[in-house]
Amino acid sequence: MFDSKIGVFGLISDAGPVVLFVLSVLLSFSIVSWAIIAFKFSYLRKSLKESRVFLDFFFDVYNVEKVFTESEKYKHGSLPKIFRSGYIEYKALDDMGNSRQAKARIARAIKREANNENKNLSTLVPFLATVGNTAPFIGLFGTVWGIMTSFHNISLTQSASLAAVAPGISEALIATAAGLAAAIPAVIGYNYFTQQISTIERDIEEFSPEFVAALLNEP
Repeated sequence: MFDSKIGVFGLISDAGPVVLFVLSVLLSFSIVSWAIIAFKFSYLRKSLKESRVFLDFFFDVYNVEKVFTESEKYKHGSLPKIFRSGYIEYKALDDMGNSRQAKARIARAIKREANNENKNLSTLVPFLATVGNTAPFIGLFGTVWGIMTSFHNISLTQSASLAAVAPGISEALIATAAGLAAAIPAVIGYNYFTQQISTIERDIEEFSPEFVAALLNEP
């Protein structure tokens, strides 16, 4: 009969303080990573969806006042936010008409809002990269420490049988498994969000001149 403590939870309960600390750090990383993944997935999905709907309306309607009214329906879309910032600056410069100065100030307002939006889109995402890069090494540290402890116990018991060695080695390897379990979702999430953010940033870069032209009624 196998000892019931050979199970994962049994091995964790018998782990040393260093391995337990490593596992607690990796568990914290994993929980925070999944929370970020859930939050950013929802945030970016709403931003992309609302931006696409807004763009369709933007190119179908040539009245900036109507476009502005429509843009207020989209609170999460990056492009509607940028358009609103440009429109507000445009309304504050009514007396300048289509002057070069008005165009420059509107462009600056749009650029400023675009920079803020890029920062908001990227917030928390670098943490996923940090987890993806460090979690395997933290887990490996726990494994190495656990194996060192196992060999130390072997020297004390003067027994190198499989029955004596296997539980300690298994306990140590749990740290590596935990490191990979924390790192893999973080890396996948980071790569996915980076691609989505690049798409939004490209849309912002391509359509910012269109915003300025529409506000100034340029051809």
